[in-house]
Amino acid sequence: MLKCLKEGYISKVFGNTIGLKPNQIRRIGYIYRRKIPPQSIVTPEVARLLIDLSNEIRRQIGILVGRRGSIEMVMVGDQRGITIPDLSRYRTGIPRLRGLRMIHTHLQGEPLSGEDLTDLALLRLDMMVALSANGKEDQGVVHSAHLLPDNPEKRVWEIGPPSLLRQLDIDFLNWIQSLEDEFQKGQRAVSTRGLQEKAILLSVGRESREILENSMEELRDLAESSGVSVAETIIQRPQNISQTTLIGEGKLKELLVKCMQSGVDLIIFDQNLTPGQMASISDRTELRVIDRTQLILDIFAQRAHTRDGKTQVELAQLKYMLPRLARKTLALSRLTGGIGGRGPGETKLEIDRRRVRERIHLLERELEQLSQRREQRRALRKRTGIPILSIIGYTNAGKSTLFNLLTKSRFSTEDKLFATLDTATRRLRIGNALQMKKGHDEVVISDTVGFIKDLPRDLMGAFRPTFDELRESDLLIHLVDVSSPRYTDHMDAVEKTLLELGLEGIPRLLVFNKEDRLNQEEVETLCRRYGAVSISALRPESLEIFFQALEKKLWEIHPAAKEPDGDQVSNDL
Repeated sequence: MLKCLKEGYISKVFGNTIGLKPNQIRRIGYIYRRKIPPQSIVTPEVARLLIDLSNEIRRQIGILVGRRGSIEMVMVGDQRGITIPDLSRYRTGIPRLRGLRMIHTHLQGEPLSGEDLTDLALLRLDMMVALSANGKEDQGVVHSAHLLPDNPEKRVWEIGPPSLLRQLDIDFLNWIQSLEDEFQKGQRAVSTRGLQEKAILLSVGRESREILENSMEELRDLAESSGVSVAETIIQRPQNISQTTLIGEGKLKELLVKCMQSGVDLIIFDQNLTPGQMASISDRTELRVIDRTQLILDIFAQRAHTRDGKTQVELAQLKYMLPRLARKTLALSRLTGGIGGRGPGETKLEIDRRRVRERIHLLERELEQLSQRREQRRALRKRTGIPILSIIGYTNAGKSTLFNLLTKSRFSTEDKLFATLDTATRRLRIGNALQMKKGHDEVVISDTVGFIKDLPRDLMGAFRPTFDELRESDLLIHLVDVSSPRYTDHMDAVEKTLLELGLEGIPRLLVFNKEDRLNQEEVETLCRRYGAVSISALRPESLEIFFQALEKKLWEIHPAAKEPDGDQVSNDL
């Protein structure tokens, strides 16, 4: 940027001015003095000035004009193009256009280039205009383009036919207001769920389309569990994945226009993004960007109610955000609330890395104290000799429903992913349900946090004290939603998580839930194939075979179970 002073007037010329004469720079700087009537796209006088100067210096010259006709920026490029400076201080917000139109010269009289159209989309300009400056008779030829609201052809922009400068006689203010009204209509049509946040879900990968579609379906369930209204889902399988933005510039601009047309300012990636990728995508598009991990953390922030749960969620959020505080980016500055910014995320983004680390150390010490208390309770349970059971499984498999049925509890249950976050432990007397062998008529049973595919490392680390409770279990009841078309993937995900946690050696009882949603013959075939028993957690009469299998497993584990001693276990452990 070069500053020119003349008679008290200060102007800024953006771009490369090396090689230009002082009087040329001064004349370019004086363009700021010009004023374009708000109703006009550009006046013949300003257009002629830009063309003459561009022909003289043999470089492209451009201006950014505001809605009131003021010239906000003057830019000097080279023979092929112009680099537009940062526009973050101008109108923001995806539902709106920027409020600036770009008017620049083309030395060879060529039409709008791919870079021109990319800038139009990514910067959300009101209009992109190219003036012919090839020194021939067609100097008055103008090329223009503008973005389009949602349309059946799914076109991103409208490129006008070449026209003469004197033919640009539209009332620009009325025209641009009508265009923004059309964008608003499309946004209101998509908004069918009140004040819910709207998002576009995006998955980019080289896996098969079936794998990506299954993962995208789960991401949709996660988004809806977090209170997001999904406007659209997009799956991309590019030949080469960009290390900077995952998707290429072309797809990025299409994505931005889709967001404008739908009134969406949140993009949720199915893949976990690096801090650099998140910053690059957000800075280039001015969209709020979160990934799968951050979405799961947001759900946990909503569902945590106990002290343990809240502390663990905050620790996970801070560990996730710490590397993303390396530098100030638009990706973080926009997370001021809503999806991805709940709980501590909203306030902790404004403090520096040192204070974040201090908070992490404090939370880790607090979790250690809570862990010691849990260890005392576990020791008490072990002294009684009562078998300890834990219900595990993929999220939304029905664990809390089964727990409520067995223990006559009333914990909240919903048909959502991670509907239950906080663990619960109860004593269960099963002697009345079935004549158990001596010493096995009473157990301690726990409901645990649901597992999910590719459980985030930050979450696994923060919730390790909760997972450590599973280490003391005598038996893990692996509950599977057999009605899900992806139940085998869910079983594999649980087994993989147990392996990562070092819990693969604990005996397990495989239980297929929701048998009432399938025909009995199919359920029996699956039970024989996997060595499982089937139940419906909504039908108490289906539990008899479950109790029989439970007795057999417990007898295998403790063939000579002793009588409980005098120590008593609380009914709420």
